[in-house]
Amino acid sequence: MTDTDTSVATTQVYRVWIRATPQAIWDAITTSEWTERYGYCTPVEYDLRPGGAFRNLANQGMKDLGAPDVVVDGEVVEADPPRRLVQTWRLLMDPGTAAEPFTRLTYDIAEAEGGVCRLTVTHELAGAPLHATLVAGTEDVGAEGGGGWAWVLSALKTLLETGEPLGG
Repeated sequence: MTDTDTSVATTQVYRVWIRATPQAIWDAITTSEWTERYGYCTPVEYDLRPGGAFRNLANQGMKDLGAPDVVVDGEVVEADPPRRLVQTWRLLMDPGTAAEPFTRLTYDIAEAEGGVCRLTVTHELAGAPLHATLVAGTEDVGAEGGGGWAWVLSALKTLLETGEPLGG
């Protein structure tokens, strides 16, 4: 896929139903205690107030492969724990993605029936075609190099519901 591919949506929406409380989902998104256990297994730093900084840090395996210390950065736009988080988001893994503008990422957590919550992730990616391709997970590169939001959210759901990492 090239950076001019128009088949990748500039607004991507993902929904997953998770048997967990809104607070558990919120914590799994915003604390390193959880983020180091699913997806790319990386620590996060959030200053959960409008204008606060967001950083996603490289894990040791990423650093060993030459990744920068900060792999994603951004700013908190809105924080309404444990229901809604809006932030900017920019991948810093390579010069191409680092040169693209910040994107907008929204997490909405809503209670459903039976102890289940719906997590909706909306990623607005206009003007960031490299980001759009990567987070779409359309390239079949496996867990080591990607899988996009669908893979990350599957891993989040699995961890919260079973206590075990996806595939572990």
